[in-house]
Amino acid sequence: MNQLISQAIEQWQLMHSIELIATLLALAYVILALKQSLWCWPAALLSTVLFTHVMWQSALLSDAILQLYYAGMALYGWWRWQQLRQAAPDTRGPVYEWHWQRHLGLIVITAIAGWVLGVVMHNYTQADFAYIDAQTTAFSVMATLLVARKLVSNWLYWVVIDAVSIYIYAQKHLYFLTGLFMLYTVIAIAGYFIWRSHYQQQPTMKLSM
Repeated sequence: MNQLISQAIEQWQLMHSIELIATLLALAYVILALKQSLWCWPAALLSTVLFTHVMWQSALLSDAILQLYYAGMALYGWWRWQQLRQAAPDTRGPVYEWHWQRHLGLIVITAIAGWVLGVVMHNYTQADFAYIDAQTTAFSVMATLLVARKLVSNWLYWVVIDAVSIYIYAQKHLYFLTGLFMLYTVIAIAGYFIWRSHYQQQPTMKLSM
């Protein structure tokens, strides 16, 4: 019995140690992204590798799949931001924005995709919070692409995603993640105003997808 208790404590400590390291790397990613530093993407890649393990062990299967997507987007984001920096005199590269009609269409499409994923997770897996987790997954996929494309409004999407994620992670007793997403929410608000200021100060830009 003592051995089982000891093993359980060791597993708990290992899981939360991994969660802590991944959390610190994820926080570094967001802060570096806010500053438009290219090094945000290596931090994101390392964080996603660790978070994939944490999410899988916590039965947040949509989030585990999402982390694999984040890893791919970290590589794409590194390449994309390098291209933007080389194409502009500003070492940070330009930022972009869309009209509200385009955002509305994107929100509808993403919500439908999240609902479909939720149906799959609810009926065919043991995932917890299947529908709400699927929605945050779908919108995170979309918002991460907007970060890589340097769209100002990506930060507004993250404010909502992060706020919902706080509830999910608190319910799963992932305390480092809960605290991280509280910080994320504040940083996302600041990020929007900082990127919008940059956008307003640069020449008019159009985003080609």
